[in-house]
Amino acid sequence: MGRWEGGRSSGSVYPDRREAGRVLAEAVRAAVGAPPGAAAGCAVLGLPRGGVPVAAPVAEALGGDLDVLVVRKLGVPEQPELAMGAVAVVGSALETVRNERVLAHLGIAPEVFEAVRDREVAELGRREAAYRAGRAAVPVRGRTVVLVDDGLATGATVRAAVAAVRRQGPSRVVVAVPVGSARTCEALAEVADEVVCPWTPEPFAAVGQAYRDFAAVPDERVRELLSGASGSRRRAWP
Repeated sequence: MGRWEGGRSSGSVYPDRREAGRVLAEAVRAAVGAPPGAAAGCAVLGLPRGGVPVAAPVAEALGGDLDVLVVRKLGVPEQPELAMGAVAVVGSALETVRNERVLAHLGIAPEVFEAVRDREVAELGRREAAYRAGRAAVPVRGRTVVLVDDGLATGATVRAAVAAVRRQGPSRVVVAVPVGSARTCEALAEVADEVVCPWTPEPFAAVGQAYRDFAAVPDERVRELLSGASGSRRRAWP
């Protein structure tokens, strides 16, 4: 079982994702400190698209390598916002996570799940190619990996990300988000070594409630952030 570092239950909204990333970076530094194997550096993986602008200042503050970890939610066909699972890929590892509670409650047939999964796996591959623009994935074996998203609601996509990263043999997996559901954070502490979330609003309605500017992040912005970070590794852990 991992550890959950919670935070405030009320406060001012974040102006945008970059400012949320700055706040999150300080929370990660305070909660995690110098990770085991710090000499090898850490890998900061943003979940696209909204997690990448948050991850960029985190990677900068920690002196880590910034990369993207593509995760696709498997939405219920009639209710696409409701996750019945998720898929994620790290290197050559493809991981599928099923939300058994949703699948059982709605009586979703296996062939329906597989059809949605196949479609999202194809989209996942397209986005991987678009975001990386030919650059190799940042290695994670033996390193501390910080998984960053712009918030946690159900946690299905982040859970898939954790499972996919685990298969690559990191020394430690940290989930870091600026805002999230306290219940989801507690649940993710069962699969991650550390969960850092500086703000858990009560009541929690949606991730967007924590941002003044929560506009969709274009693919081009993700590419810009990754391109700017490529080859600029810095070690800033104390």
